Amino acid sequence: MPASRRRFLRNAASASVAFPAMAAQSAVSPNSKVRIATIGIGGMGFGDTRNALKDPGVELTAVCDLYTGRLERAKELFGTDLITTRDYREVLARNDVDAVIIATPDHWHVPIAIEALKAKKDVYLQKPMIHKISEGKPLIEEARRSGRILQVGSQYVSSAIYRKAREIVQSGQIGQLTMVEAWLDRNTATGAWQYTLAPDASPATIDWDRFLGSAPKRPFDANRFFRWRNYNDYGTGLAGDLYVHLLSGLHYVTNSKGPRSVYTTGGLRYWKDGRDVPDVMLALFDYPQSKEHPAFNLALRVNFKCGMPEERFGFRFVGTEGSFTTSYDTLEMVRTPEESVPGYTIGTFPKAMQDAYLKEYNEKYPEMVRKNKGRVVENSSFKASDGYSAHVAHHEAFMEGVRTRKPVVEDAVFGMQAAGPALLCNESYYQKSILYWDPERMEPVKS
Repeated sequence: MPASRRRFLRNAASASVAFPAMAAQSAVSPNSKVRIATIGIGGMGFGDTRNALKDPGVELTAVCDLYTGRLERAKELFGTDLITTRDYREVLARNDVDAVIIATPDHWHVPIAIEALKAKKDVYLQKPMIHKISEGKPLIEEARRSGRILQVGSQYVSSAIYRKAREIVQSGQIGQLTMVEAWLDRNTATGAWQYTLAPDASPATIDWDRFLGSAPKRPFDANRFFRWRNYNDYGTGLAGDLYVHLLSGLHYVTNSKGPRSVYTTGGLRYWKDGRDVPDVMLALFDYPQSKEHPAFNLALRVNFKCGMPEERFGFRFVGTEGSFTTSYDTLEMVRTPEESVPGYTIGTFPKAMQDAYLKEYNEKYPEMVRKNKGRVVENSSFKASDGYSAHVAHHEAFMEGVRTRKPVVEDAVFGMQAAGPALLCNESYYQKSILYWDPERMEPVKS
């Protein structure tokens, strides 16, 4: 996964501007081009756009960003005829845009997504779906009301590796799931969100007021603009950027709707560069029993100074009859079936009691069963094909939804089921307490 993440920015609803009337959009014909626009053409915006354009049936109409350098770069990459603007409303008003990719800072996700749905655009919305838990239900409602496709951009939901993991868990190959561990650790400056500041950054090249939007007003600060993930005013910290990926993958594999409680700890251990979010975070979750799965526990970890030469990402799913670990493109499983003979610990009992116990034990477990007491350990592995990209697969899933109007897996409800508990981790961290979540109602529970 590239260290640089998506970037920017969208507009405050500044002075009212008149736009051309927009005709209602109908479903895109399966044989026609899907015309897209990208709002926020930073690191993730560029990446998402490139991945979407790998589909020969997709064409890019327009891009929007608040930094002129990115708009210039977009024309260099995608053609001088590309329409560029600093105002996302100009994009939404266009009749030659069927769908939008929203890859802005987190605090602009929901405002722009709701306006895009109202404008009859299908939406690919970068994760986390929300900046605040209270934003989730209004976006879910607007997605339902509009009838448009909304897919959240956490690619593990479309990954071949996690499709295999889902098959293993749901078929019972590792027995009853009891615990899951997941981690996403980094050890580089860019991985810790110290993105490069543009040399020409200034109020002349950046629309600072639009960037701030609903965030507190403050003087121009290039560091906050380009490294917005470091600040709660615009981002959602480790939990919103990375925990939400892990939760999305977990929920896809297990069919879970979310946990019932979370406790988070951590701190700002190394990257003391003015950021107001931690660079180490650990969280423990209780997942309740459901008709899809028994209760289990989850442990998540992110460390931005992990001491390793490369980023580390993975899951470990633990069951009563085996376990498996995953990475970006591999899955390794070890199956250890239940014991055929339970064994015994009778050495501290009186001799007569031991003799009586052994007689009963040997009658209950005949010699042949005892001889085969040792477990047969089975190892297996799965690897994605060379060149496979979960990012590309996720955009393919979105485009299939746009063309066929069939529901996507990672819709607004799925997005909230992951983003809500992720953001609750932040609240638990700052409050230093266990917090509770209602996975059915998708809202915090007062203890």
